[in-house]
Amino acid sequence: MPKPASLTDGQIQYALQDLPGWSVVNGKLHREFKFRGFTEAFGFMTMVAVEAHAMDHHPEWSNVYGRVEVTLSTHDVGGLTVLDLELARFMDAAAALCGGAA
Repeated sequence: MPKPASLTDGQIQYALQDLPGWSVVNGKLHREFKFRGFTEAFGFMTMVAVEAHAMDHHPEWSNVYGRVEVTLSTHDVGGLTVLDLELARFMDAAAALCGGAA
């Protein structure tokens, strides 16, 4: 499978318009999700883990009780690609299902 191409700054800024809560920090997509508690946060992480594995695109993340902090980038190209945007959109949908809020 060929590597996806890095997105331009313009493409990233355009995509962020449809990704509320996400920002670019040090060249990577970043967002913090908040849940009612640990079970909801862990449920979210489990849903995302299954999808990320299927995409062969894995997030950098940390979890403390009901908070999940996420950073996305495509390490193979040293920047952001459509894979990061796709995973961010999936995470937003999964968070909504698990009762998450920005």
